Amino acid sequence: MDNRSEIREFLTSRRARISPQQAGLPSYGTRRVPGLRRAEVAQLAGVSVEYYSRLERGDLSGVSDQVLDALARALRLNDEERTHLEDLARAAGPVPRRRRRPASNQVRPSVQRLLDSMTGAPAFVMNGRGDVLATNALGRALYAPMFDAARGTTPNHARFIFLDPRSRRFWGDWDRAADDTVALLHAQAGRDPYDKDLTDLIGELSTRSEDFRTRWARHDVRQHHLGSKPFHHPVVGDLHLAYESLDLTADDLTLVAYAAEPGSDSEDKLRLLASWATTPGHDTAPHTPDAADAPGGLS
Repeated sequence: MDNRSEIREFLTSRRARISPQQAGLPSYGTRRVPGLRRAEVAQLAGVSVEYYSRLERGDLSGVSDQVLDALARALRLNDEERTHLEDLARAAGPVPRRRRRPASNQVRPSVQRLLDSMTGAPAFVMNGRGDVLATNALGRALYAPMFDAARGTTPNHARFIFLDPRSRRFWGDWDRAADDTVALLHAQAGRDPYDKDLTDLIGELSTRSEDFRTRWARHDVRQHHLGSKPFHHPVVGDLHLAYESLDLTADDLTLVAYAAEPGSDSEDKLRLLASWATTPGHDTAPHTPDAADAPGGLS
């Protein structure tokens, strides 16, 4: 990752979304570009225009916590965006920082046992790149189309979403899933710009998917610890599932588990999916019209 470019584009994109009126500043004449000017951000942050210009050129080395606080207020950053700014500043430090311990690409046996004990809830473990490293039986059944698309390699959320046409039918809200996935990758890039596998993944997706390139250029960052997602599964149809994400801090991994509302149609369909998961030959997603080989799919 080019840390200076990431800093420049992140700060530029954040000030572009704030109007002078929103910031309580007067606005004179027609503006050639949307949002605040550099001088206005500097004014709001209480720093000189020259200093802010240096920051926006990508040089966050040596910036103090007080200045980061001021920038966060001026640019109206939410908590996740503020954390991303801190990560970018940390990576740009004057002394080369110690590289993060790489996230494990294997799941400890005790974690796999934990997954397997969750017989009524689809669950999986992934790293910051969205690689699915382990699942329980119901989790693999829920994500059968993604495992089928991976064709024996490690399944990856971003590759499935942007490079396989089946994902548009599998995700009940594809645009939201795509936005969330890119935002998670941006947050991970800020945390660990030295991750070559992440750099390679972003390069691959940028080359092969215009949808990805458009979203990557927005520089949105996000972490999701709970919420709900709609699915359209090729075996059981539509499901609406709540999810919780738990950080496995010892491994720098994340465990995600789903549950259906008690007494709901989705709960019945999860039971049906669990039954399907125990039948012979369930490891391959069933062939459906939307799973046909189509232009732009994985090859």
